[in-house]
Amino acid sequence: MPWGERVKTDLAKLKPSDLGKVGVLLGGKSGEREISLLSGNGVLSALLEKGVDAHAFDPGTRSPTEISKERFDRVFIALHGRYGEDGTIQGLLELLEIPYTGSGVLASALSIDKIATKQIWLSNGLSTPEFEELTPQSNWTAVAKLLGLPLIVKPAHEGSSLGLTKVKTVDELPSAYAKAAALDTKVIAETCIIGDELTCPLVGEGESAEALPVIRIVPPDANYDFHNKYFSNDTQYCCPTGLDEAVNQKVQALALAAYRALGCRSWGRADVMLDSRDGTPYLLEMNTSPGMTSHSLVPMAAKAAGVSYADLVLWLLSQTMDVRQ
Repeated sequence: MPWGERVKTDLAKLKPSDLGKVGVLLGGKSGEREISLLSGNGVLSALLEKGVDAHAFDPGTRSPTEISKERFDRVFIALHGRYGEDGTIQGLLELLEIPYTGSGVLASALSIDKIATKQIWLSNGLSTPEFEELTPQSNWTAVAKLLGLPLIVKPAHEGSSLGLTKVKTVDELPSAYAKAAALDTKVIAETCIIGDELTCPLVGEGESAEALPVIRIVPPDANYDFHNKYFSNDTQYCCPTGLDEAVNQKVQALALAAYRALGCRSWGRADVMLDSRDGTPYLLEMNTSPGMTSHSLVPMAAKAAGVSYADLVLWLLSQTMDVRQ
């Protein structure tokens, strides 16, 4: 049975009261706080619409230790970036024995570290752009020679394109490094893959995990920056992608392998570049707490699979009823 049909079957058996008191973690302290508030409020509205006893909790304005005082039966994590997507809040929730959406401590910690993620993917024979960790002592000429130009410089632990620079000349590398280093202690440079920008949402765990429809992203001037991701109406999202089905299936298989290699569960989203020269897909990063805003990609893929935003939220939360701590 297709995932979309299974979701409807599962939800038909679910009583909102069975979920108990639900906390929606939103906001937080990362550079993606603004987006997390949008995601979290969307999730909260959907759960309330479905009759769930849901309550917002912002660990950016309240101490996370106060979560225990709320006596939540389960939690929907709508936090993005550090302190929400990196295993820290997951570890606290496990100590408190509160089931939560998304990946566990280890998978979350690995996935937010772009260098560790790439090392695991490479050890599993999965394609990802060549990379180099940058330091103030890096030889910029050697980096450019190794990775080629243009190349991408970005913080190793940030998302939403924060601190990212597309470097076209060696002279631009020092300022690109400084921009990324202002946000993170670890900075990565990687080969810039020219071609279609794709993303593939994933659900489930282990061998039962599956890929949702692939989305092709067409941003203005080929620049998928923070503004074009979340606030521009000029970015086009193609689902179906318009690519050959064999290409879609290849991307889905790669994304699934990447998800499983990191030990992800519940849901996630793999970002992929399709090389225009030879059609090879390259993994960029794995998101273990994807956005749930009006411009977000997992809800788009779910809709293409026949699942509404509210049903997606409720289904993801329902998975916490069986999650292993």
